[in-house]
Amino acid sequence: MAAEQVLEQERDAIIAALTPVVEGIAATFGPVCEAVLHDYRRPEKSVVAVAGSVTGRTAGGAMSEIGMRVLARGDEAADELNYLTRTRDGHLIKSSTVVLRDSTGAVFGALCLNLDIGAVSQAHALLGALAGLGSAPAAHLPVTTFGHDIDSVVDAIVDAHQLHRHQNWAGLDRAARLELFRSLDEHGVFAVRRSVEQVATRLGISRASAYNYLSQARAADETDSARRASGATDSGSGSAAKGGRS
Repeated sequence: MAAEQVLEQERDAIIAALTPVVEGIAATFGPVCEAVLHDYRRPEKSVVAVAGSVTGRTAGGAMSEIGMRVLARGDEAADELNYLTRTRDGHLIKSSTVVLRDSTGAVFGALCLNLDIGAVSQAHALLGALAGLGSAPAAHLPVTTFGHDIDSVVDAIVDAHQLHRHQNWAGLDRAARLELFRSLDEHGVFAVRRSVEQVATRLGISRASAYNYLSQARAADETDSARRASGATDSGSGSAAKGGRS
């Protein structure tokens, strides 16, 4: 049996073993908790199992932009624990994303926990007010799109990036356009099939232009990385030379 086939069977077994765990976690923490099991081998339908209803996910749904970010980092992805975000309808969520690896260390999925802490936050503010402690201003939290289909997630990320720059595509110069594609790539948008075509449609540009900007953005990143590596090497050599003269 081929090595890759053995690994696929191993990944399937891990997913199968964790599927009932999802129900157990959600049942333990109650209605404010949602547990979601992802198989990143199928990003467009990565949700294998879900229990609880904090983000409205269902089995067969797509990954969120958090999952895309994990995909973009590949095997270097690390667990992200106890981070705060908001859903698009304003719910305050505390989440943890635990990546799943096979025996070779390759990332192929994730177990995600989402806690709706809006009620807890309101109770904390009320108790603080009763105690005369006042209330601290709410921190500005990122909005995360939890869409059932991958297209809505990609569209939301593109729109958020344009909004952050306070300009649409037509108002961006070449440097800003390259930065937009670099940022989208960093967030894992282009790890999904057909996403380049979808980004092109969302921005109102041709598919060829989108591929061209993505290629240029990646080339610029590679050049910057090579420059930094070269600088580090030169710095190390200089230090060694100084040490030899002392």
